[in-house]
Amino acid sequence: MAYRKFQATQLFTGTRLLNDPVVLVADQQGTIQAIIPASEAGDDVQLLEGMLCPGFVNAHCHLELSHMLGLIPRHTGLVNFVKSVITQRHFDEALIREAIHNAAITMQSNGIVAVGDICNNTLTLQQKLEGGLHYQHFVEVSGWNPLIAQKRLGQSLQYLQAYQDVFPGHSSLVPHAPYSVSAALWESMTPYFEGQTITIHNQECQAENELFRQGSGDFLKLYDSMGIQNNSFSATGQNSLPSYLHYLQRAARLILVHNSFTTDTDLEYLMQFKGPEVFMCLCPNANLYIENILPPVNLFRQFGIPLVLGTDSLASNNQLSILSEIRLLLEAFPQISLSELLQWATYNGARALNRDSRLGSFAPQTKPGILLLPVADHLLENQAEPQVLMPA
Repeated sequence: MAYRKFQATQLFTGTRLLNDPVVLVADQQGTIQAIIPASEAGDDVQLLEGMLCPGFVNAHCHLELSHMLGLIPRHTGLVNFVKSVITQRHFDEALIREAIHNAAITMQSNGIVAVGDICNNTLTLQQKLEGGLHYQHFVEVSGWNPLIAQKRLGQSLQYLQAYQDVFPGHSSLVPHAPYSVSAALWESMTPYFEGQTITIHNQECQAENELFRQGSGDFLKLYDSMGIQNNSFSATGQNSLPSYLHYLQRAARLILVHNSFTTDTDLEYLMQFKGPEVFMCLCPNANLYIENILPPVNLFRQFGIPLVLGTDSLASNNQLSILSEIRLLLEAFPQISLSELLQWATYNGARALNRDSRLGSFAPQTKPGILLLPVADHLLENQAEPQVLMPA
């Protein structure tokens, strides 16, 4: 059997950055065979300038909002952003599908191999059937008015079935956010979480915590402006995370997304929580776009919580590039090593989406995709996207 052999200046395995002269060996389909010393590699080694890296995992994306690029101004705050998405997302379906196609192709060219994709309809299904990316479909449910809980759940279950019919084992029903799911809807949804990979938008703005602590704030104004009532809601006196986490106890994995206003008290509660394996997803470009703030990344690291990266949507980001998210974090948190950030973008992301048996590392018999990045010392000055040497 013929093999592909790659030797670059550096090699990132998914968990470690190697500077020694080593060769990555893959078969013609991209399945990893081994990492061996260059002295043992023999002939036909492709010599490259840069860093070899597994393909990136985008743990949080809204592909269905790709047509909203540039539509919502920056720094509106989350409450206004949510209202804008709700009221402005309705375009001609042909235009939406074209934007979805272009966004998916761009993600592939940017070195992304897997996506945790939020789904509120089936508009992305046609594109996903074309292949090229591995998806975990998070079929979202929302409804603050308890009177429509069963209607909303029924509609989302239809979407879930559509994805499960085509992608069995890679689709799950998930709550949108604490401020958009009534207690009645939580109770109806909870049986569908058992053993599943679940994600939720968590503590993306201060108003979310205020709603649960005090029953006040900008979300009440949003509900009033949209004629939404939930008279059964009462404040818990706690931030949102400890107020809803018990509903997710039977999930297998939980991805908390954004976390810009998560506190040490919330994390102490989370560490005591007996339930799913928890990952925290950072979408820094989107956080700056909407709230002009970054999450407390070093606090998460102090608690030892596994971190993953996402792009959010083109409604809240100018590009769908995991490398762009890495560069932003490198500049904002220079004490964090590139190796650690790359692990968030590869191995950790694959674990969070339950794809680490195939993606996220250069372990033998995986097929994670092979990327060539600028060397570590030049990653910030060289703004190029990765070169895709082999697809996943």
